[in-house]
Amino acid sequence: MPSVLLDPNLPAGPPQRPLLRKPLFRRIRTPLLCALIALFLSGCGSNPVKTSVRPKPPDTSLARIEVNDAGREIVMYALGLLDVGYVFGGKNPEAGLDCSGMVSFIYHNAIGLKLAGSAADMARKGRPVARDALQAGDLVFFNTMNKSFSHVGIYIGDDKFIHAPSSKGKIRIESIKTKYFATRYEAGRSYFAG
Repeated sequence: MPSVLLDPNLPAGPPQRPLLRKPLFRRIRTPLLCALIALFLSGCGSNPVKTSVRPKPPDTSLARIEVNDAGREIVMYALGLLDVGYVFGGKNPEAGLDCSGMVSFIYHNAIGLKLAGSAADMARKGRPVARDALQAGDLVFFNTMNKSFSHVGIYIGDDKFIHAPSSKGKIRIESIKTKYFATRYEAGRSYFAG
């Protein structure tokens, strides 16, 4: 049997593990793994960033509508904003639009015409058009707040218009012939050459 030399400074008994701490990786492994999983899961649940507003397929009942080129551009642009949320004073689709903000945004982006101000301001500047002579892209005005020209929409033809109503909160198509709008209709205006 080989002889073993014992160090008199060591304690008797089985060898003891040195009192060193765990390696750094082993100490942070579990918290790091939890943080990475949480980060991954939060990315999966976030809403995608909207980069552009895409047009929806047009309603088949709109196929009968005849329009000039500028009116067509306005209507097509307006159709692309269906279901965008309503925000009082809103001027862009990302944040939301109100009625005059919607009209201003569409006219500017579709045909390069800047219309500013409230619905009443737009009514004062446009050329009057009889209801039976409205063309796609013309503006239609309503008294919805016991105030003249308090609401505006874009006429798309076939007695229909697109607007940003505060009720139900999304841009949508309505008929001028519904009881609500028929009794509140005030005027049509055009910004096209007559």
